[in-house]
Amino acid sequence: MTPAARIAAASEVLDKVLAGAAAEQALTGWARSARYAGSGDRAAVRDHVFDALRRLRSAAARGGGMTGRAVMIGLLRERGEEPGAYFTGQGHAPAPLSDEEARAGRSPEGAEAMDLPDWLWTLLREAEGDERAADLALQLRKRAPVMLRVNLRKGARADAIDMLAEDGVDAAPDSISPTALKVNAGGRRIRAARAYTNGLVELQDGASQSIVDELRLVSGMKVLDFCAGGGGKALAMAARADIELFAHDADPGRMRDLPQRALRAGATVRQVTLHDARALAPFDLVLCDAPCSGSGAWRRAPDAKWRLDPDALARLQALQDQILDQAATLVAQDGTLAYATCSILGSENDARVDAFLARHETWTTQARRHWDPGPSGDGFFVAQLLRRRD
Repeated sequence: MTPAARIAAASEVLDKVLAGAAAEQALTGWARSARYAGSGDRAAVRDHVFDALRRLRSAAARGGGMTGRAVMIGLLRERGEEPGAYFTGQGHAPAPLSDEEARAGRSPEGAEAMDLPDWLWTLLREAEGDERAADLALQLRKRAPVMLRVNLRKGARADAIDMLAEDGVDAAPDSISPTALKVNAGGRRIRAARAYTNGLVELQDGASQSIVDELRLVSGMKVLDFCAGGGGKALAMAARADIELFAHDADPGRMRDLPQRALRAGATVRQVTLHDARALAPFDLVLCDAPCSGSGAWRRAPDAKWRLDPDALARLQALQDQILDQAATLVAQDGTLAYATCSILGSENDARVDAFLARHETWTTQARRHWDPGPSGDGFFVAQLLRRRD
């Protein structure tokens, strides 16, 4: 595919996303219909689509409309490229710009320039102040780094770097965590690399790794990952200490890959139902990586930024309160309840912890920490709460 044909394909995919399809679903559908597209073409179209979704409102303003075609025109203008060089109508290139399209477009303003919905930009400014809100919003317009976690039970970071290099993956240590590597090149080769297939490295965000570093893990502890999802944090905990580790998720299907991942990592993780967890309680540590807006990770899933609305956020906050109350009953006296989100919104983070402490007088805060989206990881939050003896 030519560069122009890739832009035409990205415009087509964006139209489907703007009509309500999930980005991954729309990309998969396009790839199945475009058998002629090679792996490089598919990667390039995906990059165009995700770049456009990260900057959807500003690109639409510059392109003069909220269509896939207009957004791609605006994105090219933002990059300092002339759309007419791609919109030629030749071969599989998109049709030439009309006179109206050539004249259309303007500089984005306010929430448009921040690439956030109006209500969310107002919420972020009220909570964080104009300068910090702008810094957070602008970070979410960038691509996220590709990060790896080194399984120190299987080798050192230097071992992982050397083994990855043998398979064409260039990675370097990152200061966000003692286990973190940042991938500089060859990211699409990771899953076939020997360091990955033998469990020496796992794909995991740097801030996500740092959350596990914050936890007070001691060999012999009984630990429950209460909202385990794919099990990334459970495996990171297993690599840090000799603990008795259990994993639960309200949707067990999210954990379907965990047994194979644990086997590859040389870890033992027992999956349990809520009934099982209650029977096994109390636990020395319960980690709740709660369902949230995902706002700290919108660089990786930018279409989610445009699907969130105030009602959905309110429902998430109610669910977070419910999860905290439920998990608290599973924690031992003098045990720890760790509450984490990949959110930058205070209403999902400190506000939820403060509300929990107001409902439960026997609990106190051990520590809280925030991570902003940045060059080493996504936006995250963790609070560690201590259950005092009655």
